[in-house]
Amino acid sequence: MAMFAFQNLDVYQCATEFLALSLSLSTQVPRGHRDVSDQLRRAALSIPLNIAEGSGKFGRDGGRYYGIARGSALECAAIFDALELIGIEEHVREEMKRGRELLVRGVSRLTKMAGR
Repeated sequence: MAMFAFQNLDVYQCATEFLALSLSLSTQVPRGHRDVSDQLRRAALSIPLNIAEGSGKFGRDGGRYYGIARGSALECAAIFDALELIGIEEHVREEMKRGRELLVRGVSRLTKMAGR
């Protein structure tokens, strides 16, 4: 199967792993907080989509998309904080720990890619 160059990037692979984890987590958000769950899915999806789009741009244009992906990753980190305040189940916290590790790694790389 042919792959695009961005699919080989570690930051993209982190982003897709985080997306899968987030989709699973979003189903475990306590009742009455569907808005938080929806926001997590949207922000998590934005990360790999913007990495892919940025890889197809040249110069500063690509950096703009990487910056957007970085912003979405930071938004996901804040959503995780909100989920803890809402009272997410204890067994989900291990998944959240892995998610935070992926976000830290991804944000670090995206900061460099965005040229900041």
